[in-house]
Amino acid sequence: MSRKAAVVALTALAPISWGSTYFVTTEFLPPDRPLFTGLMRALPAGLLLLALTRKLPRGAWWGKSAVLGALNIGAFFPLLFLAAYRLPGGVAAVVGSVGPLFVVGLAALFLGERPTVRTLLTAVAAAFGVSLVVLKAGAAFDLIGVGAGLLSSLSMSAGVVFTKRWGRPEGVGALALTGWQLTAGGLVILPIAFLVEGAPPALTGTNLAGYAYLALGNTAISYFLWFRGIERLSASSATLLGPLSPITAAVIGWAALGQALGPVQVLGMVIAFGATLAGQLAPAKPHARPEPAATGPVSFSSTEQNSQEVSMDLEVSGVRR
Repeated sequence: MSRKAAVVALTALAPISWGSTYFVTTEFLPPDRPLFTGLMRALPAGLLLLALTRKLPRGAWWGKSAVLGALNIGAFFPLLFLAAYRLPGGVAAVVGSVGPLFVVGLAALFLGERPTVRTLLTAVAAAFGVSLVVLKAGAAFDLIGVGAGLLSSLSMSAGVVFTKRWGRPEGVGALALTGWQLTAGGLVILPIAFLVEGAPPALTGTNLAGYAYLALGNTAISYFLWFRGIERLSASSATLLGPLSPITAAVIGWAALGQALGPVQVLGMVIAFGATLAGQLAPAKPHARPEPAATGPVSFSSTEQNSQEVSMDLEVSGVRR
């Protein structure tokens, strides 16, 4: 296996893991607490990584970590959940699947990665494949839900691009950078969760096991692999791994929850998976303009879907992180 293939395979484990979120949420967690779930995924994982690495940001990286944490986690999760509540899961997943197109545009603007016709066609094919997997006949559209879904996808896409642009400071590993972002994102979600949902619910042993999986495997390890992959792949290649999340969610739903998986859904999986593979054929060394590490104040122009992120955290058809 080539070095790039190994990087792609490890990075792909992140969206595959995110595809298990719906199953864990419905089978192990208390109902109707999406923001609390987002908080329990992000903040404990971030604090754990901070304790393991014993590294804190310095200088401009306090601001950069806050920006990346907000884009990849703090803004992404609440917007994603708003879309999940106001849209059927399939519609939410399709809206989120435009993330690769956002990444193509942002990468051209901030990274100097010039989009090619093949990249654009691959991104469109991925979104089309996801729509076949998750979109149901007669699905309803809600303007607020669609807007929230597009903004969540834009937030995650901007997170991918700025993670790629800023890299990480010298002497700091990807694990520490992941901890910074998860902690910052969790702190953004914390007040929103308590204002919207109130005090935490009483938790059973099953609930705690579910949250432990989400915080450790589904978040700490998965985001580490995701951010590590972004460093080594082009932004478009990384984000085109996103369709693996709804594909995984559909397969788990079929195997574990008895959900129907017909010929159209299988065709969509083949198209989305083919687009994912085609997205990895980009040059291993893209033309980019990485920003050198800075020590002065951070300046921000607004980067988990789709990668994402996304696959949705609540709905049957398109769950993500």
